Amino acid sequence: MLVVRPAGPADLDHLLELAILSGPGFTSLPEDPDALADRLELSQASFEGRVPWQEAWYTLMLEDGDTGDIDGVGSVKATVGLKRPFFSFRVVNNTVQSPSLGVKLDHQTLVLVNECTGWTEVGSLFLKADRRKGGAGRLLSQSRYMLIGAQPELFADNVLAELRGVFTPDGACPFWDHVAHKFFPMEFDHADRMTGSTDKQFILDLAPRHPIYTELLPEPARAVIGKVHPQGVPAMALLESEGFRPNGLVDIFDAGPTVACGRDNIRTVRDARRLTAQIVEGVEAELPALISTDSVAAFRAVRAKADIDGDAVRLNAETAAVLKVRGGDTVRVKS
Repeated sequence: MLVVRPAGPADLDHLLELAILSGPGFTSLPEDPDALADRLELSQASFEGRVPWQEAWYTLMLEDGDTGDIDGVGSVKATVGLKRPFFSFRVVNNTVQSPSLGVKLDHQTLVLVNECTGWTEVGSLFLKADRRKGGAGRLLSQSRYMLIGAQPELFADNVLAELRGVFTPDGACPFWDHVAHKFFPMEFDHADRMTGSTDKQFILDLAPRHPIYTELLPEPARAVIGKVHPQGVPAMALLESEGFRPNGLVDIFDAGPTVACGRDNIRTVRDARRLTAQIVEGVEAELPALISTDSVAAFRAVRAKADIDGDAVRLNAETAAVLKVRGGDTVRVKS
């Protein structure tokens, strides 16, 4: 049975493997063992409640309970933009006209903004290629919302996700090459690492201070603004199914889109029910449900058969063991 569980320092080798497999442009999964080790330390401290809630960054691992293999990763960052700015380009559409000439023109510009301060961010969703079918991605993605729903007071009212922008098969990024690189004279990977490891002062120092008119950009750059990397299309579909929608912001390096949703409007947060677990030998349900524990500190999530009866839910012994719950415990269930 697949289980989503908290990540900790012991997962470093697994997380580094996933970071390498994720490829270029996956900002939240740098191929940097030291950075990943720090992140796992923070994840453990976050789940244990040893950091202020605003500083928590929860990392989740998708584990095959039968083999012990780690096949995916996801995360929830309680807030963004409080200690370090959260920069984006806002895509702004402007209309100008000259009545005397009978001319009306629409212009699109990119404006540097820092609009999402204090929002929660879901991200780092990545699975190994052989796990991208069969519902594993949905389990991992929805587990992040089950975590938020377990203790919503630990998360912001608004939730965002950034999706990786378009890269060519050889690893080139059209928006970076034609636009961002003009302002940041360094390799993409270097800028990406600095974004995650510095106070982002370099962005304040070097980023464009005036709107960028997209009509003046080369076609390869214009074509990818707000577009998702092919590997991110399934993630985008999962986000949309939860109620996330583009909010007009794009990444300043690769122009990938940002999507957002109110925390309490996320479908899984809204629809999951708190029920009392009953452990039985057999469960009659035909379809599996999403089931998680009801606390951040002891968070685990699975997809398994569950028989709901009023305010109770019957689980088999294997499901209860994987979740580490006993009869009488409260669990959260989304059927």
